[in-house]
Amino acid sequence: MQKHSTRSLDSIIQAIHPPHNEWRRKAEARTAQLVMPPRALGRLHAIPEKICAIQQTLNPDVSSKTILIMAGDHGIMQEGYSPFPQAVTPEMIKTFLRGGAGINALASSVQAEVRVVDLGIVPDLDPNELEGGDHLTIAKIGRGTANFARGPAMSREQAAQAVCSGFDRAEAHIHQGTKLLGPGDMGIGNTSPSAAIGTVITQTPLETMVGRGTGVDDSALAQKVKAIQKGLEINRPDPRDGLDVLAKVGGFEIGGIAGLILAGAAHGVPVVLDGFIATAGALIAQSLCPVSRDYLFAGHCSAEQGHRAMLDFLRLEPILDLEMRLGEGTGAALAMAVIEAGVTMFEQVQTFAEAGIPGA
Repeated sequence: MQKHSTRSLDSIIQAIHPPHNEWRRKAEARTAQLVMPPRALGRLHAIPEKICAIQQTLNPDVSSKTILIMAGDHGIMQEGYSPFPQAVTPEMIKTFLRGGAGINALASSVQAEVRVVDLGIVPDLDPNELEGGDHLTIAKIGRGTANFARGPAMSREQAAQAVCSGFDRAEAHIHQGTKLLGPGDMGIGNTSPSAAIGTVITQTPLETMVGRGTGVDDSALAQKVKAIQKGLEINRPDPRDGLDVLAKVGGFEIGGIAGLILAGAAHGVPVVLDGFIATAGALIAQSLCPVSRDYLFAGHCSAEQGHRAMLDFLRLEPILDLEMRLGEGTGAALAMAVIEAGVTMFEQVQTFAEAGIPGA
């Protein structure tokens, strides 16, 4: 069934407020009393402290985890530089649903549920005819975006719908008990709109932002840079207006990821970013609602060369750096293990008083 949001983007943004710093201070005070030298576990301490601020508690809970893969196709594929055909997108969705992809294996290792949302792939998939189809939601906005090298990727209305649809799907899982969200992505060609978004919003030179994606050679890389540059010149997206950037050079699934992030911020649920495409969604979310950044963890730093510039712009330090570039939510799933370890440490390690150690 196709599901579309009826709420407005403005109403979503108005519901978002900063995390509560008093809870972070309370968490830091507990950390200072743990039976170990001050902050002996380094950055691991900051993870549960941030979650305490987000969840407004000294008993943080990340036990229920969901990886929500947003899927969409891209008209920029018409430029012909990708080594993979667009037909890979629906086949990979089927693989996700069967449980046979990289994200399924890594999500299983942290007991995270994997769900897929079709926000705009070209073909129609019927969940009733697919193995694992109950894990697929159809919320199709269009059959792929338009080729942004020749004009806007989508209308402003479609961009808003993508964000609101991502919000709705994430919110539904939050209402079902999800305590930790990870955005995944699927869409052949989606490093191109992500690079365009990254260049516009962070003001990083295009040659620094654009990477090899699925592994293009030097000739195809040059063609990719040229196509994206052409799209930026034709569309002239406004870096101060995230919705304008999304509409002119983005993707439906990138908008969905932005909406997922806004849902986490609205409901006090931490969001663990994956790589390049997920962070492009975070740039859109941050442009729409700057406070949303405070609900984010950077799962890892991608091998895609522009990812570090994106993370620096968002002032996020990656939890992991394993030279990964698969996408799908894999980096988020791996980082969830570290996040859960940090929360377990915070809750289970005794304070000096609890341990009966005098003079500490």
